Amino acid sequence: MLAVHEDRLAAAVARLGSENAFEILARAREIEARGRRVVHMEIGEPDFDTPEHIKKAAVDALYDNHTHYTPSSGMPSLRAAIAEYASRFRGIAPGWEAHNVVIAPGAKPAIWNTLSALLDPGDEFVYFDPAYPAYASAASYLDAKIHAIPLLESRNWRMDLEELERRVSAKTKVVVINSPHNPTGGVLTKSDLEFIAQLAQRFDFLVLADEIYSRNFYLDSPYVSIASLPGMRERTIVVDGFSKAYAMTGWRLGYAIMPERLARTVTLFNNNTFSCVAAFVQMAGIAALAGPDEPVTRMNEIFRTRRDRLVNGLNQIAGISCLLPEGAFYAFPNVASVTDDDRGLAKFLLEGGGVACGGGSSFGAAGKGYLRFSYAASLDDIDWALESIAKTLPKFAR
Repeated sequence: MLAVHEDRLAAAVARLGSENAFEILARAREIEARGRRVVHMEIGEPDFDTPEHIKKAAVDALYDNHTHYTPSSGMPSLRAAIAEYASRFRGIAPGWEAHNVVIAPGAKPAIWNTLSALLDPGDEFVYFDPAYPAYASAASYLDAKIHAIPLLESRNWRMDLEELERRVSAKTKVVVINSPHNPTGGVLTKSDLEFIAQLAQRFDFLVLADEIYSRNFYLDSPYVSIASLPGMRERTIVVDGFSKAYAMTGWRLGYAIMPERLARTVTLFNNNTFSCVAAFVQMAGIAALAGPDEPVTRMNEIFRTRRDRLVNGLNQIAGISCLLPEGAFYAFPNVASVTDDDRGLAKFLLEGGGVACGGGSSFGAAGKGYLRFSYAASLDDIDWALESIAKTLPKFAR
């Protein structure tokens, strides 16, 4: 039998990144299996159950035999429902139509297949650091020329707009924005988005707007999508999904909204990778959009309460400071006065204190000196975690 050697792997594999949160989760499960308490604040997963009407729709769909192949772009009924919801929620006029929507098994495949449809080797790609790791991983695999622009704690985790203007050019193909932001919880202001929109039109680049946390939003002002700004409907790809708003992480249901020609090309990538998304999962998605919105708003209010408890508690621990996140469900405290080895500190808090969190540098170089905590945990767990951190942190070898 022919042996498989490491040198037979594609060279591009070396350019792939990974999500450290899943590695931390695996280790946390091992510790739990030995009988120790662990508070899970490492993974971006709502701890709520999927609402009952959504689960019922999926079960009914199974018994109605929605168990066969569906179009690679997604079922027309779900695509139409998403187009209507997304246009209404984001104030898009004229509204998107079903042919603008492409369904995927989660937002991540939508991001990957969209970037695969857009980026040639050497194309310039801009994103903001720290960030969800999939952006840089996909662009690096595709051999794009990557520009990572640091987000600034001093600007409440928004970018330096002057630096952005210096880094984009006529060679820029795609700029990725994520608001509300993972891992910091920052939110771009309308004026930030208007500035980015002006650059996009001046230099003719596309904006991939990852808006998966658009319903996890704590400001009193309405949520603003860059796609709603003048001239941006046709140069924006909006990525969203059901995981965060509807507590449907394991269902694997996401989507992207884009100009029709690009949607046809992304569908071709869908066809060549995962073929289609399960029909009964898509039926559950229709029920999520058509059903009551109260479960979404209730979950968000609970997240707001947890956010306040966690951030207030972190700011009372010596050596830690944390801004109040304006969206998503992550806190991103500064621990630079404790150590510059944030990943080592995260490991120490897990092994020694039973608190699972992520090192900020796992999300990019600009995350160095920070930790990421998901507050998708009960108030009891948050209180226990804060007490454990306060006891464990002084024992860390600086």
